[in-house]
Order: sequence, then C-alpha cells, then structure tokens
Amino acid sequence: MIAVVDYGVGNLFSLCSSLKRIGADAIVTSVPEMIRKADKVILPGVGAFADAAKKLRDSGLDKIIIEQAARGKEIMGICLGMQLLFEKSYEFGEHTGLGLLKGSVIGMEGTIPAELKIPHIGWNALSFCKESKLLRYVKEGDCVYFVHSFYVDPSAESVVATAQYGKAVTAAVQKENVMGCQFHPEKSGEVGLSILRAFCEREDGV
Repeated sequence: MIAVVDYGVGNLFSLCSSLKRIGADAIVTSVPEMIRKADKVILPGVGAFADAAKKLRDSGLDKIIIEQAARGKEIMGICLGMQLLFEKSYEFGEHTGLGLLKGSVIGMEGTIPAELKIPHIGWNALSFCKESKLLRYVKEGDCVYFVHSFYVDPSAESVVATAQYGKAVTAAVQKENVMGCQFHPEKSGEVGLSILRAFCEREDGV
C-alpha cells in the first residue's frame, strides 16, 4: 500500500488518478498509523514552503515521515513535497525543512537569466546525473512538466537529474530510500507514469 500524505497543501486528485492508472494500491491519509502501515509514502505539495512546513509540524506528520524514513521506508516527495525533504528553504525568509536530505531550496529570481519567466511553467528534458530508482524506466531527454519558482540547489549531493531553464535546475533527487521530483509526474504523461511506477514497485518488480 502507498500512503499519500494529506496535510492540506497537495493537489491529490490527479496524483491519485495516476496511481490508480498504474494499478497502485494507494490511500490518501493524515492518520499516523496508516502511514506507518504503508509500504511506501508519497509527500505531495503545492504552495508556500513555510505554510506547508508549519502544517506538517502542527499535525505531527513531520515526525512520522522522519521516523518512517529512518526505518528505511521509501519516501517520495513531489514538487513542494520534494523541497520539504531538504534542510531549509529561502522562500521569502529562511525556513526549516524535514532535513532528510542535505541542501537548500533557493529562488529562481536572481539565479536564472533575467529574460526567463518566473514561475517556470512547461515541459523540459531530463538530464541524468546519477542512477536512480525513479529513472529506471525513462530515458535521458524525456520531457516532464514543471511549475515552480524555487528549486533545490543543484550542488546537493542527492541530485540525480536536472533540467535546463537558463541553467541547470534540480529535477529529481535520491539518497537511499528518500527521493523526489521537482516536476509533476502526475501531469507528465507516460513518462510521469513510468516514474511513479518505478517508485511504487517492489525491488522484485511486483
């Protein structure tokens, strides 16, 4: 079973539809025991980092996710959910994340060419940096759909794929059982479904 964490800041309908399409047994939940019972956990997220981090803390779900990651359970963050896996964000101030991955979230303004629009919205090709479970069924150059104004500093050790938007911006990350996508796999067609499938399957391929 895949637990999709509901903490009030995710676009859950399209994600759940995609999980259903690939045959994944998924449940949307904010109940700690359901998250503990799940085989894997997806942390979605849309909106502001500070607000999302506060909702996780206020609900106690931050501790549950950290606990489950420490036990070796596979955790996948999507968009803002991926950013929350890191130590901190500089989105309108400085805010603390879950600290499951080393690195920081930085703004596009002032770090990408001034002529490019912010937020970055659209399809961009993946460029691989390292091997990752998430990328096992996709090819370098496959395109995925982004909507974001902030991104993980691409010098972070967990970066496994980038995309070009005036410069290399982090597209996907993984360190052991903790991984994530800045783009939206649920909005990225067959490529996105392949990434979700790779996360959801067991190592024996089931």
